[in-house]
Amino acid sequence: QVQLVESGGGLVQAGGSLRLSCAASGRTFSNYAMGWFRQAPGKQREFVSGISWSSTTIYYTDSVKGRFTISRDNAKNVVYLQMNSLKPEDTAVYYCAGGRYALVGRTEDDYDYWGQGTQVTISS
Repeated sequence: QVQLVESGGGLVQAGGSLRLSCAASGRTFSNYAMGWFRQAPGKQREFVSGISWSSTTIYYTDSVKGRFTISRDNAKNVVYLQMNSLKPEDTAVYYCAGGRYALVGRTEDDYDYWGQGTQVTISS
């Protein structure tokens, strides 16, 4: 049994920064990949970033490369998404996702556990 809880969302101006956190409870946190997805109003949920259990494999969607950084602290059971140089188009509900295996994926089908989401709003 795994539960994921996101935090750190809020309202910031374009060009600002925000760090999202995902706290996981339950066993085997360090043994599965984690990811972040987002869903903007009127849009489909899209992959943002993913990280393997060992942090040796990391993926980013093209639109956030160079601006976002994913990391994890397995000892604390926390995954982070540091977001810099934020743009209005980053506005969305951000979801933390946990995979069943150590392999990191880039689609919703690669993840079995989901948080409730945290709202990120970027003003221009």
